Amino acid sequence: MRIVGMDIHRSFAQVAILENGQITREFRVDLVQGPLVNFAKTLDLEDEVVIEATGNSAAVERLMRPHVKRVAVANSRLVRAIAYARVKTDKIDAAILARLHAAGFLPEVWVADEDTLSRRRRIAERMGVLEQVVRTKGRIQAILNSNLIPRYSGHLFGKAGRNWLDSLALPDEERAMLGRLIIELERVSTQMAHLDRALAQQALDDPRARQLMTIPGISSVVATTVLASIGDVSRFPTPQKLSSYFGLTPKVRQSGDQPARHGRISKQGNGDARKMLVEAAWSAKTAPGPLRAFFVRIQHKRGAAAAAVATARKLAVMIWHVLSGGSEYIFARPAFTAMKLRKVALKAGAPREYGKAGPGRDYWIKEIRHKEMDYVERVERAYERMVEAWREKPRKSAAG
Repeated sequence: MRIVGMDIHRSFAQVAILENGQITREFRVDLVQGPLVNFAKTLDLEDEVVIEATGNSAAVERLMRPHVKRVAVANSRLVRAIAYARVKTDKIDAAILARLHAAGFLPEVWVADEDTLSRRRRIAERMGVLEQVVRTKGRIQAILNSNLIPRYSGHLFGKAGRNWLDSLALPDEERAMLGRLIIELERVSTQMAHLDRALAQQALDDPRARQLMTIPGISSVVATTVLASIGDVSRFPTPQKLSSYFGLTPKVRQSGDQPARHGRISKQGNGDARKMLVEAAWSAKTAPGPLRAFFVRIQHKRGAAAAAVATARKLAVMIWHVLSGGSEYIFARPAFTAMKLRKVALKAGAPREYGKAGPGRDYWIKEIRHKEMDYVERVERAYERMVEAWREKPRKSAAG
């Protein structure tokens, strides 16, 4: 068996072939589909290829996978920590990748399947469009602030808000700039609506997403973003591993006889999923249940921002249990969940059926809605009583 180390760049890859503990060949391959596939065909089905995780590593892995035994993708950050050298060249990097893999010291990352990659591309596109929407709205607000115009009381970017913007007395240059920004906002908002519609349909078709949406605060966008980041949840043996993957666990520093010091969260892993979980935590604060009680408890101790991050980590633990067990959230509200799914279906393009009771009708029945809210509020009170019992329990003495 040969090990093929590939230090890949934008337009080429430096190759080092390790055979019987020795580098036998070193050369370059153009990273174009034709030449790369031709190179892959020269390898054997018993060979193993090692590459680093980069922007084009997924395409390299997909093209080479059918022609070799396996393609290992290394964590570039950890490889740099293990194989740091003063003399660093493409040849050395390719050889180090091959030798680390041969020695069993290669820090690998999970290779996503095609469905997960498709989800990630769509989520990445949505996050890019969302940044354009936020940036455009910020530029419009900057024009208003620079002209000492007070804040609009309603929805600035709705129909009434647009009419109010058209009636403002502004200099000609800024009036023209405002018009261009409004046209740009309409364009990116239309793109956002199309993406949200596709994501909503994808969430409805995925039973895992529907299970996640039974958790308070988790919408179709949050569920789809989390699933795109996780892929196969079985690769996380514990909920703590999943929380660490989202970068929601604190950094720990410990040396010698000194006690361990816990710092801020690591912020490693998928930033988009972590951002979505924090937004879901803010939303969960408004819904009755144990999550709201947890948020309020942390808020009283450390402030709202820390409470949002702590609740996001709690959501990650819940997500692990829901996906691993294949069941809904234990304190789910069936009528509320049905109403939430109905709104997702409407966003996905489902027709409105006036005069006909739909699947979310129970939520609009006052007795059913209040019965569900009373149930989760009793769970919330039970959580608060449990916390009070913790506080009342005397601490053990040093002798005890």
